[in-house]
Amino acid sequence: MFIRYLNFVRGVSVNWVGKLGVILTSSSFITFIALEIARLSGMLTNAYVGLITYMLFPTIFVIGLILIPIGWFKYQKGTGKSSRELLNERFNPDESRAEILGSKVFRIVILLTLVNVIFMIAASAQTMHFMDSARFCGTACHSVMNPEWATYQESPHARVACVECHVGEGVDALINSKLNGLYQVLSVTFNLYEKPIPTPVHQLRPARETCEKCHWPQKFYGQKIKTITHYQHDENSTPRYTTLSLKIDTGPPGKRKGIHWHIASENEVRYASLEDRREEIIWVELKQVDGSYRRFTNPEYESIEVQPNEIRIMDCVDCHNRATHIYEDPVGAVNDRISSGLISEKLPYIAREAYDALTVSVADTQMALDGIGYNLRNFYEENYRLLSKREEKKIDSTIMVLRDAYRRNIHPEMNITWGSYRSHIGHKGSNFGCFRCHNSRLADRYGNHISNDCTVCHSIMAFDSEKPFEYLTGIDSTTNAARDYLKDEFTGGNQAGSN
Repeated sequence: MFIRYLNFVRGVSVNWVGKLGVILTSSSFITFIALEIARLSGMLTNAYVGLITYMLFPTIFVIGLILIPIGWFKYQKGTGKSSRELLNERFNPDESRAEILGSKVFRIVILLTLVNVIFMIAASAQTMHFMDSARFCGTACHSVMNPEWATYQESPHARVACVECHVGEGVDALINSKLNGLYQVLSVTFNLYEKPIPTPVHQLRPARETCEKCHWPQKFYGQKIKTITHYQHDENSTPRYTTLSLKIDTGPPGKRKGIHWHIASENEVRYASLEDRREEIIWVELKQVDGSYRRFTNPEYESIEVQPNEIRIMDCVDCHNRATHIYEDPVGAVNDRISSGLISEKLPYIAREAYDALTVSVADTQMALDGIGYNLRNFYEENYRLLSKREEKKIDSTIMVLRDAYRRNIHPEMNITWGSYRSHIGHKGSNFGCFRCHNSRLADRYGNHISNDCTVCHSIMAFDSEKPFEYLTGIDSTTNAARDYLKDEFTGGNQAGSN
């Protein structure tokens, strides 16, 4: 069989066009199989190798297949002979066996065609599967998507594939996503994209089709206790606690109760914002029982005409806008790493020094990373010489942790720095979070405002306190008994809505 294949290859290599086609087809096929075996065995995991394997080599294979018949027809035209005569000349000069020869060549062509079809189907399927992988999305366009890839891997949704939120279901969604991908390739090729990538992303699938597959609003009930730890910039990095009992209910129909009331299926809250950026709110409307809407308007923007396509019905991502690609602020980054034990709070002034190291103003990433190590080591060598030697491993470990935090959040190549992407969870700033709508600027026709009372969404159990629950009960909240009491008292003994 192999000999027949070689004879067939020699036969169709009638000129340089045919030879080039044979070379491209054979080499791409063999290389594809070799790389696929290496990938399946775990020897190769790089996304660029996958991109070459599933996109480049099948393309070369098809080009080779096209060149072979082109070369044959060009050869036939140049000789002026019929296909039968050329077959006899190329494959067997014995004219008495022309019919048998033609039959063999025909069978070989059919067999190779089937092999080619199977190969292309398999390659196409693998290509689609690979292009739907998170690694492809995050690393194929490294300079552009690296910030999102870095934050995605540390997010609560790190095991959810990108296409689950960014690509819809069905053929239409698939075609639209590939066309959008083609535009993105052109944007990267010709440097047409903005830095940083503007948000929000308006092409996301509706939250009803994505978030609510796992997070069911009707099952948000009870209250969830959340303790926020902040470390002061004193020598001991003294922890201070703010504890909130978050009201996460959707509430019964017709009754406003908790945070997720906004997205309950029986409610509808819609709004319009400047340039459809979801930050500066023009007006908010709440659907009433009779089907009418009660509007709260910002008088500063009441003259702005809102187009129908700029009106948005509120859903999960209006608050959870950084549900996956979560960028930290430097204070939170330090606090979280001390709380998790990645940074030892026993190092003097560590909260202050870690913050200063992370916020160093340097345009070059490597210089910033070097500066983190230099500044931290220099501080302890100058001020705590004995400790710097005794706790050298802790200091080195802290430097590594801070460098990782810097690499996750700061990306000079995309103009991303602290604060480039803000989260709307909470209320840090008047144009962010809850205070976008819950403020004194928005008012209905009677002058009523949307409430901005702190207790609407949570009860404050401790605020900047030495103990997480100090203001609540007066009992020692550090004991297990106290924790059990508070859990039962404020959640009914369950955490059903904690997702």
